Amino acid sequence: MTDLVAPVDALVVVDVQTAFVSGADAVPGAERLLGRVSELLERAREAGAVVVHLQNDGAPGADDEPDTPGWELYLPVKDGPRERVIRKPRDDGFDGTPLGEVLVGAGVRSVAICGLMSEMCVQATARTALARGYRVVLPYDAHATYDIPAVPGVSEVVPAHVVSRVAAWALGDQPANTVSTDSVTFTASST
Repeated sequence: MTDLVAPVDALVVVDVQTAFVSGADAVPGAERLLGRVSELLERAREAGAVVVHLQNDGAPGADDEPDTPGWELYLPVKDGPRERVIRKPRDDGFDGTPLGEVLVGAGVRSVAICGLMSEMCVQATARTALARGYRVVLPYDAHATYDIPAVPGVSEVVPAHVVSRVAAWALGDQPANTVSTDSVTFTASST
């Protein structure tokens, strides 16, 4: 049996966009990641938790350039008062977006964060959530990234799963980052 962490009242799904989770250029383990994120979405929706899907607006020519097939969110969104999409121009989901206002307006005190890329948008969003006083849960099996290529004389290839683990660990000991998706439960926020 898995040890459960205290329930969280919001789920932030970071950049689960078609370019990163489908086709030949998908992150390693994309199918498993999609399964774990889908499990979190189902539980969050059932509990009445706030759900925010962040969607990165990539630069012109990028795989996630707005209004291209790769930019589209891969998992279905159930738009409503407790679930919405927020487009973002930078790594940090709070920077230049209404994410902070949405969470405050809903009375959110704790967030589970999942998605892509571990060392970029997931970590940046988690870091700001921590700085704003949220309790953060970052399930280790619900965020992912790519391998870091080898650099001759510096290092061999750094596998994606190691990059993800280091990105979470670099957040310090405040987030619950050593828990699995199975450990995460949800509750409705106070408002």
